[in-house]
Amino acid sequence: MKKPAGGPLTGLKVIEFAGLGPGPFAAMLLSDSGADVVRIDRPNSEPSPHPVLERGRRSVVLDLKSADGQAIALKLAASADLLVESFRPGVMERLGLGPETLLSLKPSLVYARITGWGQTGPLAHTVGHDPNYVALTGAQYAIGTADRPVLPLNIVGDYGGGGMLLAYGVMAALWHARNSGEGQVVDVAIVDGVLSMMSALYGNLATGSFSGERSGEGAFGASPSIGLYRCADGNHVSLCAFEPRFFQTLLSRLGVADDADISAQYDKSRWPAARAKLEAIFLRKSRDEWCALLGEDDVCLSPVLSMSEAQRHPHNVARGAFVDIDGVSVPAPVPRFSATPAAVRGKPVQPGEDGMGALRDWGFSSDEIERLARKGALGATR
Repeated sequence: MKKPAGGPLTGLKVIEFAGLGPGPFAAMLLSDSGADVVRIDRPNSEPSPHPVLERGRRSVVLDLKSADGQAIALKLAASADLLVESFRPGVMERLGLGPETLLSLKPSLVYARITGWGQTGPLAHTVGHDPNYVALTGAQYAIGTADRPVLPLNIVGDYGGGGMLLAYGVMAALWHARNSGEGQVVDVAIVDGVLSMMSALYGNLATGSFSGERSGEGAFGASPSIGLYRCADGNHVSLCAFEPRFFQTLLSRLGVADDADISAQYDKSRWPAARAKLEAIFLRKSRDEWCALLGEDDVCLSPVLSMSEAQRHPHNVARGAFVDIDGVSVPAPVPRFSATPAAVRGKPVQPGEDGMGALRDWGFSSDEIERLARKGALGATR
């Protein structure tokens, strides 16, 4: 794949220490926006279980436990604007690559650390995964039905609270470094990110407009005007007509505007009866029939699509929301820039792929690369 030119981050040099989930996701976003991302892989690294996230990089394989491997990493970091690592707290320090060392080499370096619990606190050194982090924020408790919480996809923690926060955090720190010459450590915790995304709900909790319970006043989906309704073909529609004007338009189109149970939108005592009646109504037609009937009305109704259906939906097709990478359809780079478009900068790379070219571009001479390869400091870098 030919690398496209441009992108708002063209010229930004990023060192990424290979990890899973939110770190690679943020690095993918940076690469799509034009950054030159070089990933440091360990010897004998297995291919990523999420290869799409690995697109647009080059990879250098280093034994970071060796003096030569550490020396290469130090030289690369001294040429970088940004470093991203996702090890447990203390690992980079034990490798001689901690922020104190690297910021002394390059004071303007932005040193980003992404973990689940953060660099400090009683849980900082404990293991965990996305559901554990989300559970600690109140978000897990608030998602689900009245009788039980529902485990969300890891887009809530890993990619929303983690990867997106990392991408935002490093850009804020890079702006500061650009204006002041001062680098810093960016401590990104998935727990912190999910809590930040819960800000509006915590504000509503404090004012009493949200009880904090899944079935309580203000809970998303507690009212029958909001929810997923099963249709005649077994598929679902997503209804979110919580504004009165939208809900009344829906009831008029359904022919039930005079039904006392359904039209009493804010009478919680009628909610069970109203939901049951709406459930029975939506079972009369297929999902696509309902969308054809109501989709252009102001009722906030959409089809619940499978991932394969989402790729074919006319709106996503019209916006070019998916791109093809070597025969694989994946979501397109975001956001959309008018002057410096984001683009996929290359296919997903295997450990060591195009590493020689990356080292040359980052200041290593051909003789130096050959010498380091003979010494075994570079593992399977090509």
